[in-house]
Amino acid sequence: MTMPSLFLSHGAPTLPLTDTPARAFLSQLGHTLPHPKAILVISAHWETATPTVSAVESNETIHDFRGFPRALYDLRYPAPGSPAVAARVAEHLHTAGFPCTIDRRRGLDHGAWVPLLLMYPQADIPVLQLSVQPHLGPEHHLRIGRALAPLRQEGVLIIGSGSFTHDLSEFRGHGPNDPAPPWVNSFADWFDAALTGMRTGELLDYRRQAPFAVKNHPSEEHLLPLYAALGAAGEDAHAERLHASATYSVLRMDVYAFGGSSERMEPATPKVSFATA
Repeated sequence: MTMPSLFLSHGAPTLPLTDTPARAFLSQLGHTLPHPKAILVISAHWETATPTVSAVESNETIHDFRGFPRALYDLRYPAPGSPAVAARVAEHLHTAGFPCTIDRRRGLDHGAWVPLLLMYPQADIPVLQLSVQPHLGPEHHLRIGRALAPLRQEGVLIIGSGSFTHDLSEFRGHGPNDPAPPWVNSFADWFDAALTGMRTGELLDYRRQAPFAVKNHPSEEHLLPLYAALGAAGEDAHAERLHASATYSVLRMDVYAFGGSSERMEPATPKVSFATA
């Protein structure tokens, strides 16, 4: 079965420990998907000059953050890696004209293990990561995703892990279930309309066209994984929003599934409504 590609908003590292709609949604999402043979995560928390894929036998859990509760540092996600799938990633990228480096040491950062801990808590599916190149922008990552599209037919679940909105300068002082302000929701509404309407040109030019784009994304690394996931669905991709909520007011936690126009959209999950305040 051809897997969908996904964009997940992974939120704060404390997501597994916090009672929020996003945690509840991700905790049931894995049950609704076809069982993947491997998972490739394009994470906002791995930035390199050129595309780099991890190829380890067993993943270490990287706690790439400071100042959080001790219980968070005790969490581990010891999923196996997959050097064989990493080689396929590198092969597809090379064929498409992209350089690709293989990293044989790096484990999983929280952009990968935080959502996967909720989706697949048994940690028994091979996981590997692909880095982002923030200096190369959305079109580069869309093309990266398109180069990787054949992996979906091989049972690989491609996940772009970032954040639908990500202005951390406004983070402090908010509780985990505080509602999003209008400037966050207006950006998210514009982006959802552009995605579901498949207005690719507007999506690539979002920093000029979307309301409050630079405010919601002072830097682009947390949105670029979305373009890779979109690209992985092919040039005739369609998008479906599976979940929408906010945490800490300024982090929209939206989740999208992407598939080709001839594919049956997966996952078939109940949609979660989002009430603005």
